[in-house]
Amino acid sequence: MTIVAAADGSALGNPGPAGWAWYVSDTVWHAGGWPHGTNNQGELQAVIDLLEQTAVVASEPLRVLCDSQYVINTVTQWIPGWRRRGWRKADGSPVQNLDFVKRLDAVTAGRQVEFEWVRGHNGHELNEAADVRARAVATAYQLGREPETGPGWPGAGAAVAESSEPTLF
Repeated sequence: MTIVAAADGSALGNPGPAGWAWYVSDTVWHAGGWPHGTNNQGELQAVIDLLEQTAVVASEPLRVLCDSQYVINTVTQWIPGWRRRGWRKADGSPVQNLDFVKRLDAVTAGRQVEFEWVRGHNGHELNEAADVRARAVATAYQLGREPETGPGWPGAGAAVAESSEPTLF
């Protein structure tokens, strides 16, 4: 059985208060964020956390619905070349969000993961649910409130994401 989940990121100000979320159903979703981050960092972290949380069922195929071409291209096209060039882009400049990119590379290794682009803010039920949760986290940070993070993947435990999120400055 293929697990289908949407992943999304949000930043208010970009950079600014940032959130990320992935969503399978109203009872299986997870979200988080930072007081200061970017939309792309949120997009990457949503996929990283989804893969970390679903590691307990790593033998199951995973289809990630994502409205970020940046994330999709990072995973499906750019990482192999960046790795070969010592984490440099073709023009020799450093890869942005390198900590996130390296973690994404690590969590996708050995997993059967398919990425599907969906148009954001276009009424796609799973994408909209992930977007609402990511934006809610960013808004909570903007207002100085504790964000709602959701139940996560059954059996994964909340410590998975809390221990793996990078520190942002």
